[in-house]
Amino acid sequence: MKLSLMLGYSGAKMRLPVELVQRAEALGFDAVFTAEAYGSDATSPLAYLAAVTTKIRLGTAVMQLAGRTPAMAAMQAATIDELAGGGRFIAGIGVSGPQIVEGWYGQPWGKPYYRIKDYVTIMKKVFAREEPVAHAGREIALPYTGPGSMGIGKPLKSILHMNPDIPVWLGTGTETNVRMTAEVADGWLPLNFVPGTMDSYRPFIEEGFARAGGGKSWDDFEIEPMVGVNVTDDVKAALGSIKPGIALYVGGMGHKNKNFHNDMMVRRGYGEAAARIQELFLAGRKVEAMEAVPDEYVDEGALIGPKERIRERYKDWEGSGATGLILNTFQPDTIEFMAGLAGTA
Repeated sequence: MKLSLMLGYSGAKMRLPVELVQRAEALGFDAVFTAEAYGSDATSPLAYLAAVTTKIRLGTAVMQLAGRTPAMAAMQAATIDELAGGGRFIAGIGVSGPQIVEGWYGQPWGKPYYRIKDYVTIMKKVFAREEPVAHAGREIALPYTGPGSMGIGKPLKSILHMNPDIPVWLGTGTETNVRMTAEVADGWLPLNFVPGTMDSYRPFIEEGFARAGGGKSWDDFEIEPMVGVNVTDDVKAALGSIKPGIALYVGGMGHKNKNFHNDMMVRRGYGEAAARIQELFLAGRKVEAMEAVPDEYVDEGALIGPKERIRERYKDWEGSGATGLILNTFQPDTIEFMAGLAGTA
């Protein structure tokens, strides 16, 4: 199983753990991933890392679709891939939620399914350079001919002769979007994926492969969930350290009636907890919201505890259907341990 390292997005101060990434590369980690919300962006740190690494893949998990046009996403991916020597960039894309899409980026929420599908199709046309890029999509069209258009746009072909095979991965979780991910993308960044959930997703993924045609199969598709890892004797405290992030996403990362992270917690069988977390968070009782996150919910999606406990629970992830794990840890000793466990070092 491949291992990758999750850096996320920066807090109030921009920090990039270069030495940790370099150590992960030396230990045989496959990729390092960055993210973005409404602060530091996902692509700039990867351009920096391209200069201080040699082989580890550089991915976004995710860059937000509303933050850039598909042509610009393709340009950024191709530019960093070229700077890194080619064949190293993974363009992970996601839609975020309507509060951020409309409130931060000033873009319409629209119909995410069609927007994602148009977006990926355009990116792949840009990468391929087979002809000037034109696309008549349900949500995105090139050239643009909508309100405010002068009507003189023309299809263009990238000046840069880029890698035509830059992989596009999608961060999705609903049935329709998982099916579409398997159809149009090269990899999946599954939301709320834990051991035992693959059986529910398998039919959607295989339907997507069938729609794609051309013999697309599991062999052509990467699946990498994010997993928090913490080697510690204090399991309770370690579980508690993850709860603030879960409370933020389940309780407040979206509208009360439109929160995908909350929906996914419900689908995992924690409907009562999801409702309580959201109620408390939206009432400003954030500490109580955090405390309402069940220990078992956190534990299912993480590798926490003494090394022997992690070693045993890692076996479940090996048989989960994932092709790799994106580890969320900043502990140098932990990435050493995980590399030994996975046999990458």
